[in-house]
Amino acid sequence: MSGNTETFNFQAEISQLMSLIVNAVYQNKEIFLRELISNASDALDKIRYQSLTDPSVLDSGKDLRITIVPDVANKVLIIRDTGIGMTKADLINNLGTIAKSGTKAFMEMVQETKDASMIGQFGVGFYSAYLVADEVEVISKHNDDEQYIWRSSAGQNFTVTRDTVNEPLGRGSEIRLHLKDDQAEYLEERRIKDIVKKHSEFISYPIHLLYQKEVEKEVPVEESEEADDEDKDENKAKIEEVEDEGDEKKDDAPKTKKVKEMENVDEELNQTKPIWTRNPDTIQQDEYNAFYKSLTNDWEDPLAVKHFSVEGQLEFRSILFTPRRAPFDMFEGKKKRNNIKLYVRRVFIMDDCEELIPEWLNFVKGIVDSEDLPLNLSREVLQQNKILKVIRKNLVKKCIDMFVEIAEDKDNFAKFYEAFSKNIKLGIHEDAQNRAKLAEFLRYHSTKSTDEPTSLKDYVTRMPEKQKFIYYITGESRQAVESSPFLEVLKRKNYEVLFLVDPIDEYAVQQLKDYEGKELKSVTKEGLELEDDDEEKKKFEEQKKELEPLCATVKEVLGDKVEKVVVTDMISESPCVILTGQFGWSANMERIMRSQALRDSGGMSSYMASKRTLGLQPTHPIIRELKAKVAADKNDKTVRDLVNLMYEASLLASGFSLDDPSLFSSRIYRMIKLGLSLDDDAAPAESDAPALEEVTESNMEEID
Repeated sequence: MSGNTETFNFQAEISQLMSLIVNAVYQNKEIFLRELISNASDALDKIRYQSLTDPSVLDSGKDLRITIVPDVANKVLIIRDTGIGMTKADLINNLGTIAKSGTKAFMEMVQETKDASMIGQFGVGFYSAYLVADEVEVISKHNDDEQYIWRSSAGQNFTVTRDTVNEPLGRGSEIRLHLKDDQAEYLEERRIKDIVKKHSEFISYPIHLLYQKEVEKEVPVEESEEADDEDKDENKAKIEEVEDEGDEKKDDAPKTKKVKEMENVDEELNQTKPIWTRNPDTIQQDEYNAFYKSLTNDWEDPLAVKHFSVEGQLEFRSILFTPRRAPFDMFEGKKKRNNIKLYVRRVFIMDDCEELIPEWLNFVKGIVDSEDLPLNLSREVLQQNKILKVIRKNLVKKCIDMFVEIAEDKDNFAKFYEAFSKNIKLGIHEDAQNRAKLAEFLRYHSTKSTDEPTSLKDYVTRMPEKQKFIYYITGESRQAVESSPFLEVLKRKNYEVLFLVDPIDEYAVQQLKDYEGKELKSVTKEGLELEDDDEEKKKFEEQKKELEPLCATVKEVLGDKVEKVVVTDMISESPCVILTGQFGWSANMERIMRSQALRDSGGMSSYMASKRTLGLQPTHPIIRELKAKVAADKNDKTVRDLVNLMYEASLLASGFSLDDPSLFSSRIYRMIKLGLSLDDDAAPAESDAPALEEVTESNMEEID
């Protein structure tokens, strides 16, 4: 090296930054390669841009590429590009004396989080080289200057020397990282390939890896070696064999042996091109499928794809995929929040950006490549970033468009709904802005649509003219709701009732108040208005007045178990039913909340628990007979037991659970004995149990 070396001091903040990088312990050191490749890509962008107006700038080399060369023997990793290169002044200014605006901000962030992975977003990505290297050399040749070497060991200063010892680069830069002793893994072929695939797979320029690998080759055996072999054979016993013509031909073939040699390999690492930068009209479905599989490691083709770009004030491109199956861990708490990879100008930034897409769309996979996101992409900045909010809004809109396209094919939508109906319902619960659009995708079985689930749109078209509301019932299973007493009158009036049997339906329907101006009404809650004519209303009012004494007696017997006892026209075949308050939990919601492992046994649970109302069907024989008994003798002991039995039976029929099942079963057994005309003193065979008292018609009261 010639003696024209000049020494410069680092600007103070850069010196502090390098000290921080060198001395601190960071887990994610691999990002140094991402940063250096991104810098190389930027340099190639610049020379390509210049060549648009002045093609002669490429006379010094038309091949635009990035080359990585691991020198295992000397523990040096080389990253070379044929970009614009740097003049002597560029080397001094860009790599040493002029502090970047993001230097201080990066140092503050990195001291707090101990995460250096965001270094490139602050404009100081070059210094990440010191995460793995204790000395860095930058050899650079610009079209307007000689070739120079920049060298520093991350101390207080650096040197710049005119290069008279290395081979001419022609144009571009070569970074030599003298790796620390414990960072030799970054010289391994497999490790370099993994990092490039993860972070830099979609860089616009080819990334080549030059390495040596051991191969086995067959080489001809030389005559001198054959002679040596023959001499060895002379010492062995000779056995004469009869040779046929075929053996003679074999002897004529040249003899070979296998030897191991080191072979130079030049492999392009980023052959998967960023198809999102192409025009969708030029891309075949097979290409989308191949890209999806490489992106997600899924073995099946996607169900749907949405490829779009947004231009104007904001510019980004995206490809979104809907998988065919739901992942088994879709709603696990520790799972990654989304499957959208975020790129900025084709450089991978992160795949767990929570602000990019809402949780209910966590099954959608794909990429977003932004041209406008700022480089200071720390977690804190991401949360506040307005551009990201616009991207999120666009992604949600395009996802809904993709689902609309899926819905056009009945079979595909059936697969989609089976896999992701819970996500759609979660979206209705969480996303107020798109609630009406998502309601279009809901499908439910109903009293009129038993074979195939129906949409809300189809339901509305089937509504009778005088029907004002969309009726639904929630429950544990379809079988349970189909036989519910709440459907009796609605079926008779030819009103369709939707079956909501998924636990998340309870949450979704609380938010989805109406559809196309038609209010959704639960048939299990009180206050349900059916469109009766004046004559029916008048008759019902008379029945209510007639049963007032019975209602008062039943309320007295049940006490605090029910809030009130009323006459209802909601049932026609059952004697009674339990209605819940309009604003509390339904019976099904109460069951769901009780099954929560970490539920709150008091507080909110007791406040939201349903206020139960016992509704009596005025024309039912049981109610008429009970009315007669009360009228004859209000204090009849049999009445008390029959009322309790009737209440508990209606609890079960209405979807509630019993507080004391054993008491209920005791009442049932006593009723069975009465039905079989058995005396209570009829003890089981071979039993030493004492005889029971004689049963009278009214001593059922004693079990209460």
